[in-house]
Amino acid sequence: MRLSDLKYLAAYIVPILVYLGVMQGGILTYGAVIFAFIIVPLAEPFLTQSTNNLDEETRLKKADSLFFEFLLYLNIPVVFYLLFLLSTRVTDGIYTTNELTGLLLSNGALLASCGINVAHELGHKDEWWGRYSSVFLLIPCHYTHFHLEHNLGHHKNVATDKDPATARRNEILYAFWIRSVVGSYVNAWKLESKRLGQENKSVLRLDNRMIIYTFLQLIYISALFIFFSTTAALIIIASGILSFLFLETINYVEHYGLFRKRLDSGRYERVQPWHSWNSNHHLGRIILYELTRHSDHHFLANKKYQLLEHHQSSPQLPYGYPTSMLISMVPPLWFKIMNRRLEEFSVSSA
Repeated sequence: MRLSDLKYLAAYIVPILVYLGVMQGGILTYGAVIFAFIIVPLAEPFLTQSTNNLDEETRLKKADSLFFEFLLYLNIPVVFYLLFLLSTRVTDGIYTTNELTGLLLSNGALLASCGINVAHELGHKDEWWGRYSSVFLLIPCHYTHFHLEHNLGHHKNVATDKDPATARRNEILYAFWIRSVVGSYVNAWKLESKRLGQENKSVLRLDNRMIIYTFLQLIYISALFIFFSTTAALIIIASGILSFLFLETINYVEHYGLFRKRLDSGRYERVQPWHSWNSNHHLGRIILYELTRHSDHHFLANKKYQLLEHHQSSPQLPYGYPTSMLISMVPPLWFKIMNRRLEEFSVSSA
């Protein structure tokens, strides 16, 4: 591990801010949201964008370093501790309505960055404990089906009409939320039904992963109402919903308007680096475990986050992820900026 690798500790800024908000109350309850959607967007234009890739020696060292694995798995106890702490203190009734709003928004940011985002990385692991940990982290986000659909559906169908998580050109974000949330859930059931059918098994079995995931979600939600107040349970549930809407907003940004060509055979061309939007904005890269180098992730899905590379052929977002997410919430502004980018990229890649 090199000293420069400590930069990834910045991914824990959000959990730290959530902890301070829970313990101190007041304006600090909004700390994680202020950091993610005000401080980061304001800071990124003044920070460098690195297009450098690792040399072979460094790449080999980073590939085997347990430090990067530790950073991922540490999120599991951190996230669930903060959920427990928040639930307990909300149950004690010590917060105002304004503070509860801040805690809801900040906890949504926590579950998006340290929940779904980390679960996404763990879900691509070859080891069984990585995949199980992925599902565990997805439970408070109400998105356990993501583990199936993302790996078996999205990566196969990205940048095609078959993929609900690929945004069409001129598709409004809020319509995309509905299409992607519903379509991804339905696709997960179809994928699991297909697997069981190939094994000549009924869908109504206890080894149906979608049934298992449903039970896990119901147990989690029931536990919230049993052990904590109704207000606490509703705050935690709502922040989980917010987290997957953050995820779908990221999906919208990552794949907006990009589609693969259909070959004469009827199949689609292989996924290439130019089928996802890339961002080299440094702060966004390190707080999201290099998720923003999304072009390389889709090109080689099992590549570890610390090894992801920049591709010259990838279309580049004009802004980092947090800024892009905010702009996408204003459809006319988003279309004005990104449709021009789409056209410029189409011309340059022709």
